Amino acid sequence: MINTLLFLSDTHGFHRRLRHLPEADVLVHGGDFCMNGTEDEALDFLNWLCDLPYRHKLFTLGNHDTCLHGARVDGLDANCHFLAHEAVTLEGVTFYGLPFFIEGFEDRRVKAIPSGVDVLVSHQPPFGVLDEDRIEGMPVHYGSEVLQEQLRATKPRFHLFGHVHAGYGTLRRGGATFANGALLREGGSLRPPLLLHL
Repeated sequence: MINTLLFLSDTHGFHRRLRHLPEADVLVHGGDFCMNGTEDEALDFLNWLCDLPYRHKLFTLGNHDTCLHGARVDGLDANCHFLAHEAVTLEGVTFYGLPFFIEGFEDRRVKAIPSGVDVLVSHQPPFGVLDEDRIEGMPVHYGSEVLQEQLRATKPRFHLFGHVHAGYGTLRRGGATFANGALLREGGSLRPPLLLHL
C-alpha cells in the first residue's frame, strides 16, 4: 500500500547534495534535474535515481531537461518510471506525468490529461497556485490557465509540480493537495523535499 510520497523538483544538477532523504513509499521528481540540458547531466541524474532505495520512483521532464525532449528512456530499473504524457498505476494509485518545455508546451497535451488520475505530476504549476514570483517588486504568476481548467475537470487528489522556485510549499484547496517541490534556492542551496501523505 502506498501511504507516503517524497516529492522533489528543480534540483538542477545538485541532486547528489541531497543526503539522508526521509523514507517514503514513492519518490517523485517533477523535472529540471538538469541545468544545461546535457546528456551527461541526465545520465548522472538517472544513475542517482536508480540507486535510491525507494520502492517506486517516478519522474517527468522540465524545461531544462532538453536532451530528453521526445526521447525514449530505456534501461531503467523496473521500479523506476519515466512519465511523459502517460500514466502508471502502482499499488492502486494512478500517477500521470506531464513534461514541460518552454518551446512547445501544447494546450492539447494538457487537455488530454485523463480522468481517474490520483497524482498528477507536471513541471508547470496551474495558474494561481504556488506559481507566484516577483519582478521588480511586482507579483507575476507563471502557472498555466489551461492546466488550471483541466484540473477542474479531472480533479486529481494531488498535483505535484515545480518550475517556479519562489512558490515552494504545499497548499490544500478544493479537496486536493498541491505541492511545489522546487528545491534549488538562489545561491545554490537546496530546500528539503516535501513528504506528502496520501
